[in-house]
Amino acid sequence: MYRYDDYDHAIVQARVAQFRGQTERYLAGKLSDDEFRPLRLQNGLYIQRHAPMLRLAVSYGLISARQLRRFADVARRYDRGFGHFTTRHNLQLNWVRLEDAPEILAELAEEELHAIQTSGNCIRNVTTDHFAGVAADEIGDPRPWAEILRQWSTFHPEFAYLPRKFKVAISGAAEDRAAIQVHDLGLQIVRNDAGEIGFKVYAGGGLGRTPLLGQVVREFLSWQQLLNYTEALVRVFNRHGRRDNAYKARIKILVKALGGEEFTRQVEEEWSRLKDGPATLTAAEVDRVTAQFAAPNYETLAADDLCHLSHLREDKAFARWVERNVHAHKVAGYAAVTLSLKKPSAAPGDATSEQMEAAADLAERYSFGEIRVSHEQNLILADVPQRELYTVWHRAKAAGLAAPTVGLIQDLIACPGGDFCGLANARSLPVAAAIQERFEDLDYQHDIGELELNISGCMNSCGHHHLGAIGILGVDKNGEEWYQVTLGGRQGNDARIGEVIGRAFAAAEVPDVVERLIGAYLAHRHADERFIDTFDRIGAEPFRIAAYPTPLEQRRVANG
Repeated sequence: MYRYDDYDHAIVQARVAQFRGQTERYLAGKLSDDEFRPLRLQNGLYIQRHAPMLRLAVSYGLISARQLRRFADVARRYDRGFGHFTTRHNLQLNWVRLEDAPEILAELAEEELHAIQTSGNCIRNVTTDHFAGVAADEIGDPRPWAEILRQWSTFHPEFAYLPRKFKVAISGAAEDRAAIQVHDLGLQIVRNDAGEIGFKVYAGGGLGRTPLLGQVVREFLSWQQLLNYTEALVRVFNRHGRRDNAYKARIKILVKALGGEEFTRQVEEEWSRLKDGPATLTAAEVDRVTAQFAAPNYETLAADDLCHLSHLREDKAFARWVERNVHAHKVAGYAAVTLSLKKPSAAPGDATSEQMEAAADLAERYSFGEIRVSHEQNLILADVPQRELYTVWHRAKAAGLAAPTVGLIQDLIACPGGDFCGLANARSLPVAAAIQERFEDLDYQHDIGELELNISGCMNSCGHHHLGAIGILGVDKNGEEWYQVTLGGRQGNDARIGEVIGRAFAAAEVPDVVERLIGAYLAHRHADERFIDTFDRIGAEPFRIAAYPTPLEQRRVANG
């Protein structure tokens, strides 16, 4: 993984010292709330419902065991002994004291960690595929390009105060596992007819109040022009994005207003002035960064380990875990393992300090000392020898990290919602817990099969509810918490925004509604058909009828 050079160390240490001074001046009354707000946000510090929240960067979802241990230590000493992994790879501490934030960042800097640009109207943490570098369907490793973009965008003087936040995602595989079509800038690694690496460029995607899929603005961009073209695209946004209305300030609104053709024309025109300029990438620079993502020293192993096959035959619980939580690897004899952060007794994405330390131990012993964070809010060991899977399972189970439910209904995504976030209209976590409790029977979960259920506490869609086959959105109605249901969303190559099926439900109704929706699916599905496949085949109406079972409710839905 990438290790800081002297320049990286210098800029992070300088930012820590700068923010320490800014915080001291604010606490002394020398900076107003309005003056301090943009300063704290670009250092990841929010003022939330109950306490300050500090969002810490996990650059492109890759972290070392040593770094994860530092997160665990900070969470134990400065928070309440746990942290929350988000849908954009980052770790959030929800109970820090404002006066401690500079010291937390100083300690994290010792392990090459930071919170720079994890919030604010700037280019945020670049995200990518949690199986980057090990996926069999990979066209090119996205991590070096994500690191190049990180270095370019950090403290970029022109883009420090954009109209709104700007999120970038890169996919390097045939199947998009980074949700690039719902990002402000999405990059898909491709090869042209000559076999040369480049990027298919999407712009104007995003969820939130106005969910839109990104539009293709360039089918092939040569890798040498990655920074020049990105600069041109962000410059057009910076110049023309709205600053008079925060709800209409994202680039997706600009792309929609101009139209994809006109937006592309303006980007291409701006690029014509930047093309082949000082930011043009050279092979030497790309090789410098790529070298830090070299494959580990894999052993030469058989494609199937005999002891592993024996355990699969003899231990049904282990076999079930392997089926859901173990993933194919491009190197024979190895596998990628998902450590699940999903169980009814904890919020989705939450990990205790002890669990982080356990994951770090597993990574050091069995996966070359590295961990990935997925946008599904789980942790990944990317390089586990097959012969060690049985031991990893036992140790993960002891740490509460081995729920065999990846891709099933209990593997739901949820933002912190109204329990923590000051922007939320409703709580997400109690609803998530109620659904997980309703469907905790493993046999029933496996019978239902793959199902993406996502929950957001407000229209900002931090829980990606628009992309769930079942999406749940918390809304405020006359000071009370209600929940709107969408169906048919999906991520990946065929990304799609879910559609609202009707009136919102009270919190107590939501588990019953989900159960009725799943009942409709089970009644109509064909063999080996997922929930989303059945929905695509029969449409929304059978599910709507299930969600609103009385004739009176159906008339209300029909009449809006």
